[in-house]
Amino acid sequence: MRSALLAILLGVAACAPSNGDAFSSATAQTPTPVQSGEGWGAHGIGDTDFPLDGNGGYDISRYHLKIGYDPATKHLTGLASIEAAATQPLRRFNLDLSGLQVSEVSVAGRPATFARSGDELSVTPAEPLAKGGSFTVTVAYAGTPQPVKDSSNLGTYGFIPTADGAFVTCEPNGAKTWFPANDHPADKARFDFELTVPQGLTALANGELTKKPVTSGGRTTFSWSERHPMVTYLATMTLGKFELREGRTTKGVPNLAAADPKYRATLNGLYTTSGEVTDYWTTVFGPYPFSSTGGVVDDFPAGYALENQTKPMYGGFQPDEAIIAHELAHQWFGNSLSIKRWKDLWLNEGFATYAEWLWSEHKGRASAQTLFDNYYARQPSDAVWAYPPGRAQPRDLFNESVYTRGAMTLHALRKHIGDATFFTLLKTWANDHKYGHVTTPEFIALAEKLSGKELDQFFDAWLFDKGKPAL
Repeated sequence: MRSALLAILLGVAACAPSNGDAFSSATAQTPTPVQSGEGWGAHGIGDTDFPLDGNGGYDISRYHLKIGYDPATKHLTGLASIEAAATQPLRRFNLDLSGLQVSEVSVAGRPATFARSGDELSVTPAEPLAKGGSFTVTVAYAGTPQPVKDSSNLGTYGFIPTADGAFVTCEPNGAKTWFPANDHPADKARFDFELTVPQGLTALANGELTKKPVTSGGRTTFSWSERHPMVTYLATMTLGKFELREGRTTKGVPNLAAADPKYRATLNGLYTTSGEVTDYWTTVFGPYPFSSTGGVVDDFPAGYALENQTKPMYGGFQPDEAIIAHELAHQWFGNSLSIKRWKDLWLNEGFATYAEWLWSEHKGRASAQTLFDNYYARQPSDAVWAYPPGRAQPRDLFNESVYTRGAMTLHALRKHIGDATFFTLLKTWANDHKYGHVTTPEFIALAEKLSGKELDQFFDAWLFDKGKPAL
């Protein structure tokens, strides 16, 4: 997820993990007493580490987001139409929404009553919803979005106003800062965006433009659609002044690079490297899972990157090849294959970090073995050995171990089962779970199946036990 912060400290560009010195109050949630009753959707999707994230009782299939934003006033107006299916009989259900004022809610075209409590929007339809029934909930809302300002572990995320627009990166739970959502990766959906901004600005979102931008009355509307399932934290509506370069990769994948004028010198390199990396990963991980690739460099000093689906975001720096390789590897691992619970985060970050090592090896630089050896040389007392990456901790979710020791796990596995089996494993893993959800036990089971080896002790040592694993 987060990128450049650790580049100076470690000399590499990953999604900047924390060093564990600071704990994030925003990532450790304490459940508060909530009302419950028969036919009420749960006030959380069931992630015990993040009990208030997401909601129960329904599954969303598509978001239609019609949003206007004025950078001068920092005012947002939104109309969200959300298509869903009830997974239980529902007299009432919740959506996640932070701060913005709701003026009207309807369900199945009929006015619904609603109430707010913290980041919860509770909706009571005019008629109860039957289990298995499809419905559309429409929410009209407006206000000034407020990003999540977290500790040094995560920085600032969500809808972040900038001088000329907004920088929108939402991992882990910042989608609710700009639209009502089931804000947890366990509920994936397709997205349509209709984004209206002052004329002269560009609004970027996931997927591809569905029609040419339309300008009227000094405002321009951009229509984007991501037709592949996506978790909410990957959604973006980054906007501002951008220079664009569009084309296709050598293998024919549509490629869009965008850069703030301050970073125009990065545009061609971002475009070229994104195309080269995307095409190379298809030979390692299998077919590219989405319909376009690329990236965006914005003039916001985030100090990190985020793998927003089809359009990774780079906040206030020129991304090097390692960062681009990391964020584009996430299109397979984290985006197409999504985790059901945050405790399995190493399946995203360990894989993307190991992809950096594979890219280095591919380019004839340091081999994955050399990079592994460098990290393994750390003393047994080093903090990385005290944090088992297979169980990401809610108070230090993005710990360095999740990235580095996660990557080391994959390299140790490669050595243990051999290159042929290992790279077959990567492709099989990506293909078998395409557009779905994954868990660590599923990965272990597949590794055992393909290798013909019992790997419990191996994974216990590398993923679940404290201490430096023996080679």
